[in-house]
Amino acid sequence: MDLNEDGNPDILSGSYSRSGQDMAGLFQVLWGKGEGQFIEAQALNGTDDKPLIISVASEDDRVKKICTRPWAVDWDHDGDLDLLVGNFKGTFYLFEGEGKGKFKPESEVVMTEDGAELQIDGAHSDPMTVDWDGDGDLDVLSGTSKGGVQWAENTAGPDKVPSLKGFVSLIEGKGYPAMGALLSEEDLDGPSNSSRVWATDYNEDGKLDLLVGDNVTLTSPADGLSHDEFEKALKKWKKDIENLGEYPSSAGEKELQKWQKQMTQLYQSRGDILNEQRTGYVWLFLRK
Repeated sequence: MDLNEDGNPDILSGSYSRSGQDMAGLFQVLWGKGEGQFIEAQALNGTDDKPLIISVASEDDRVKKICTRPWAVDWDHDGDLDLLVGNFKGTFYLFEGEGKGKFKPESEVVMTEDGAELQIDGAHSDPMTVDWDGDGDLDVLSGTSKGGVQWAENTAGPDKVPSLKGFVSLIEGKGYPAMGALLSEEDLDGPSNSSRVWATDYNEDGKLDLLVGDNVTLTSPADGLSHDEFEKALKKWKKDIENLGEYPSSAGEKELQKWQKQMTQLYQSRGDILNEQRTGYVWLFLRK
């Protein structure tokens, strides 16, 4: 991706950031220097020389401006790259490009043709534009916290500003396993949660295929525990979680700290019950 049109490829990434009590997902860019070399990562600024941050109405919407996932595309067909951006909430925003790596500082919500916010089923929208249905315009694909792949069809036609339908599922995700459920590699038969998607003609048959990355935690009883001992210990652990209750948001500071300490101790104690291996896989789906 040549974001600033200097003939060298650049690398663009979203992020989750916290500054004091404020949360904002900045966009990090590594400007290419040629011959596979890049300038040190820096925040991508708008034309106001301030870091690009998704515009929201209030801090109540702060989950809409974190965990950003940018995709550079000429959305409005004016010759300049724009940024289509996903977020923690699962909605999408657009930063209008002004050429040579410059973008207007204010973002706009991406809407469907029915006037609703474009939103995936789940959280962590992660856009990719591609002509999935072969009608000459760019559709939107996205991964999701629930796993799988979702598709928003563009009905505008070639060389027009996209008009999108709501998302539908192309591949169903397996989602998050139940707390404490045993899971081995042999149990897996499709992408789990936190999916990321890339469309390409993998087998060169003229049809777009899908590569889907995921996140999964493989679990087995802790070393030395029999299956019965594991079941008994897990049952007690779940009961302790239940007895502790939900986060007491209206409680005083001391009570909140006590709750947080107890919850932390309980989650750390899982290691006495479960072996957990966090990993991920890439799944290939060949289009028929």
